[in-house]
Amino acid sequence: MHVALVSLGCAKNLVDSEKMLGQLAEAGCVITSDADDADAVVVNTCGFLAAAREEALQAIREVVRLKRRGRCRRVVVVGCLVQRDGTNLLQQVKGIDALVGVHNRDDVVRAVLAHPAKGPRTVDTYLSEYHPFIQTDTARLRITPPHYAYLRISEGCNQKCTFCTIPAIRGPMHCKPPAVVLAEARELIGDGAVELNVIGQDTTSYGLDAEGDFGLAGLLRQLNGLHGVRWIRPLYAYPTTLTDEMIDAIAECDRVVKYIDIPLQHINDRVLKAMARRVTRAETERLLQKLRSRIPGLHIRTTLIAGFPDETDAEFEELVSFIREHQFDALGVFAYSLEPDTPAGRMKGQVPEKTRQKRVDRLMTVQQEVAFARADALAGQELEVLIEGPQVDGLQPARHAGQAPEVDAITLLQNSNAPPGQFIRAVCTGRRDYDLLARPAESKLPPV
Repeated sequence: MHVALVSLGCAKNLVDSEKMLGQLAEAGCVITSDADDADAVVVNTCGFLAAAREEALQAIREVVRLKRRGRCRRVVVVGCLVQRDGTNLLQQVKGIDALVGVHNRDDVVRAVLAHPAKGPRTVDTYLSEYHPFIQTDTARLRITPPHYAYLRISEGCNQKCTFCTIPAIRGPMHCKPPAVVLAEARELIGDGAVELNVIGQDTTSYGLDAEGDFGLAGLLRQLNGLHGVRWIRPLYAYPTTLTDEMIDAIAECDRVVKYIDIPLQHINDRVLKAMARRVTRAETERLLQKLRSRIPGLHIRTTLIAGFPDETDAEFEELVSFIREHQFDALGVFAYSLEPDTPAGRMKGQVPEKTRQKRVDRLMTVQQEVAFARADALAGQELEVLIEGPQVDGLQPARHAGQAPEVDAITLLQNSNAPPGQFIRAVCTGRRDYDLLARPAESKLPPV
């Protein structure tokens, strides 16, 4: 059977997609990137925000249309949207053949290979409630380029922010033991990955769900000792669980890049309390000061939410001033998404959608000024960069350590044709919008 897979959503979802592709290949399926050439199509959905759910529904409808006119005979929908909406999805889209929830990921082979039942058409459903055992992510058929990979260390979340649906979809946090993580890291390195991006819904709470003395700081130190990896990038740090030990590990481990993704969401104390973030502005600013003073050359990325329920003009302006003052290297802004099943979704004072979007645009305009100024300041500096792909229109895409894959700007190299996955030194010559411009430097890097 020829099988195609559509992967939507975040990096955690992508890991699930890669694992399912590996399972399907092991079961004898032929994996194809062309849905027109597939007997079955799997759609791995995101259910986090309304916009993501609409994107998923559109993708499912397109695949169902493909089944009606082409080779495809089976549509299997998996992932977060299935876990969130269950069989209600069948009322929104007709023509689905199987549903697989996030806790039933390993049933994807059964769902794809199932023989249609005789008699009235039925939909195969694999939808369980949360279970505490760990799904390992070995033997993946990777979608990312060979030179970087995502290393998932945990699943679920215990934070319970009032705007967020992840705990309801993915369940409470449960972590992989360090030995399991290290084994998966070695497999990814053996498969060609020279950059490991460490992910989970909340990486800084790693180990807090289990008995035993292990946490993110110790894990980073163990990963730092692995041969063959050059960059280790911890993502999705939660501010209240980012400890001094973790900061020391990032500062001291030579393979751990000096980069941190720390979603702050807001800075006003009243809004932070309404979000149930359990942190104040003063505590946040002390943490940012500590990070920058103890990790020289640190790049900080954050995300913010504009238009949270009852956010006043003054509270929003406080957020604008905060961005100007703290000069983040990268910033993502989301308009608040009203999720009816969350505490925030039931709050009074919902901000009109038009106002939310205006606030997003304003924040991004301010951040653009910050980002352009920081990029201009890099002119003339020498950077270590990782080659991403071949030349396009005379420029070769690359990334320096302060640029995470898929979410940040990139570095465009002039007069370079190095093989993807190679590290070289480059001199920054300027920028093109958010992206840096650079040329290869004469100095060479030591081997990994």
